[in-house]
Amino acid sequence: MSYLREALSPRVGEFIQLRRDIHAHPELAFEEHRTAALLAAKLSDWGYTVERGVGGTGVVGTLVRGRSTRRLGLRADMDALPIQEESGVAWASQHPGLMHACGHDGHTAMLLAAAHTLATDASFDGTLHLIFQPAEEGGGGALRMMADGLFDRYPCDAVFAMHNMPGVPQGHLVLREGAAMASSDYATITLTGVGGHGAMPQHAADPVVAAASLVMALQTVVSRNVDPLQAAVVTVGALNAGKANNVIPATATLELSVCALDRDVRSLLEGRIKALAQSQAHSFGLHADVAWRSGYAVLVNDAAQTALAREVALALVGADKVTLQGPPLTGSEDFAFMLERVPGSYVLIGTGDALDQRLGGGGCMVHHPGYDFNDDNIAVGSAFWVSLVRRFLGA
Repeated sequence: MSYLREALSPRVGEFIQLRRDIHAHPELAFEEHRTAALLAAKLSDWGYTVERGVGGTGVVGTLVRGRSTRRLGLRADMDALPIQEESGVAWASQHPGLMHACGHDGHTAMLLAAAHTLATDASFDGTLHLIFQPAEEGGGGALRMMADGLFDRYPCDAVFAMHNMPGVPQGHLVLREGAAMASSDYATITLTGVGGHGAMPQHAADPVVAAASLVMALQTVVSRNVDPLQAAVVTVGALNAGKANNVIPATATLELSVCALDRDVRSLLEGRIKALAQSQAHSFGLHADVAWRSGYAVLVNDAAQTALAREVALALVGADKVTLQGPPLTGSEDFAFMLERVPGSYVLIGTGDALDQRLGGGGCMVHHPGYDFNDDNIAVGSAFWVSLVRRFLGA
C-alpha cells in the first residue's frame, strides 16, 4: 500500500493550507467554534452526514457504504493551548497567548484529508464515523462527547486515533499493545499549623518544615511502594507558604501531579500519598487536607486492533519505518476514556528525530512555544487512515 501514500502526496496541498489556516486561528477547549464550522462545511460538501455540538463543540461526520453492519470510528482532537507562539512561521497564531502547540491542527488535517479521499471511495463496506473531538488538553472532551451519547448514537466496533511525536523520524509509525500512556491525577495538600514569630518557633506549629519533610517522603512512594517493574511518577510542582522571612505562616500548600501506567498502581499511589500527608502532618502537630482530582485514565490499546494497525502500517510505509511495540509514555491522553468503552488503538507518527528545543518547528517537543506540526505527515497520516478503513471495512 505504499503506492497510496505516494499517490496522496501531491494531492494534500489543499490540506496543508487548511492546517495552516487552523494553526493561525487556534481555539481553546470547548471554544472550537470556527474550527468546527470549517470541518462541518467540508464534510457536508463531500456527502457526509454531519452533527455539530456533540459534547459541546464536537463534530461527527458519518459515511455509509454498502450493507455491512461493521462500524469504525476515527478520532482527531481540535483544541489549542494557552501558550504565546514563538515559531516564527508565516502562519503563526493570530491570537495572542494561544497556539496549536501540540499538533491538533495537524491531526485534524490528516483525518480531513482522509475523509476527502474516502468520500469518493466505494471500496469499503460499512459505516465510518469521523470524530473531531474538542478539549483534549485537560478539558476531558472525550468524556463530554460520550456523556452526550457519542457511542450510543454513533456505535463503533473499534475506534482509532493518531498523535504526532517529535523525536521520532518523520513519517515513522509507532504502535504499542497494552498500556501506552499514563493516567494523570492531581492533588492539593494543605498543611495547617499555627503561625508565629520566626524568632520564637516554640510558640508555633510550622507547616513549612512539615511541607519540606513531606516533599522528601513523597519521593519514597515510587521507590519503595511501587513494583520496580512498574512505572509511576509523583511530582511536587509547587510549594507555597508564607511571604516574610521572619514569620512562620499558618499554612503551606503543595501541588502534585501523579502518573501511572497501571490501574492498580494508580490506586496505590492515591492511597499512599493521602496516608503520607496525614502521618507527616500528625508527626509535626499539624492538620492535613488532601484534595484529590482524578484526571485521565491509563490508555490501553487493544491487542487485536493494534495488530490490525501494525499490518496497515507495515504495508503502507515498510518495516524500516514501523516500530511494532514502542515504549509507553508517561504523558496522558483522554482518548483513554474512549478505549475504555470501545476496543481500539492509539498510533504515533514521528515528526522528525532532530529534537532540540532551540530549533523550533519539528525540532521542538510538543507544548513548546516554538513548535509547529510537520506538514509532510499529512500525506502519510491520511494514507494510513484510508488504508485502515479499507482493511477494517473491506468490501
